[in-house]
Amino acid sequence: MQRKAYVSGIAALLAALLAGCTGGSDDGGGTDDANPDGGSAVTQTAEPGRYRTLPEPCRVDEDTLDSLLPGIPQIADEEQREKAYAGEATLTFDNDRKIGCRWQVPSATATDHLFVDLERVVSYDNAVSDDDQAQQLFAARQTEADLPAPTTSAPSEAPSSPSGSPSGKPSASSSASSASPSSSGSSSPSPSATPTGLQPRVLDDLGDEAFLDDELSSAGSTAKQRTVTVVFRTSNVIVTVKYEEQAATVGMVPDSEEMQDRARKLASQLDDSLAG
Repeated sequence: MQRKAYVSGIAALLAALLAGCTGGSDDGGGTDDANPDGGSAVTQTAEPGRYRTLPEPCRVDEDTLDSLLPGIPQIADEEQREKAYAGEATLTFDNDRKIGCRWQVPSATATDHLFVDLERVVSYDNAVSDDDQAQQLFAARQTEADLPAPTTSAPSEAPSSPSGSPSGKPSASSSASSASPSSSGSSSPSPSATPTGLQPRVLDDLGDEAFLDDELSSAGSTAKQRTVTVVFRTSNVIVTVKYEEQAATVGMVPDSEEMQDRARKLASQLDDSLAG
């Protein structure tokens, strides 16, 4: 009788163990709470940006520099002229992430400064791609620039005054177009106000997104200084072109249209160098 009781006890224990193993799957208690779909856990990583390196920022062709820095061709000493063309690379801790180059050249009519900066944006958040991170940084730069709201042109059917313009005075755009810049620089005795069509604005023909800022120094005893800045983003790279000109003579004002045109052409060349 003792042997029979012992065997029955073992059978009861096995039955209890089997019931415990099968019971967990019946009520769903065996499912991994961290992965309710029952599949293996997968960590998603945002896509890296298009660019892993940056082009040489000081490598700007001489014709472009002659336009932006008209004082360079005026340098008589060949060695000094070559040094002016070469520019000065900015110091950086990582040339694959941020690089730049600057030039400063005086001429007979003005002193011109040019600065080129390229930044390759890398996101360290697996949920944010390099492009998205660059887009956020670009948006912050554009907000900081505080661009004015786009203006609308006056209706064409507005009555004209006897002088030929609605206000009886030459328009800002006509004043700007009639001013003829000197051959050695873009400074001219034009009005200090920036024509409406040249106001700081968003650009739609450069990179993935871009904007232009144009600032003129406040009036005073010194000559006027204008700063034109073009910033654009292509994928995960943000490029800044900062072009400054200070007239050598009081009363002369650096020409907005010419400076903007030169800065935009250089920005377009830099965009092409990224694409190539």
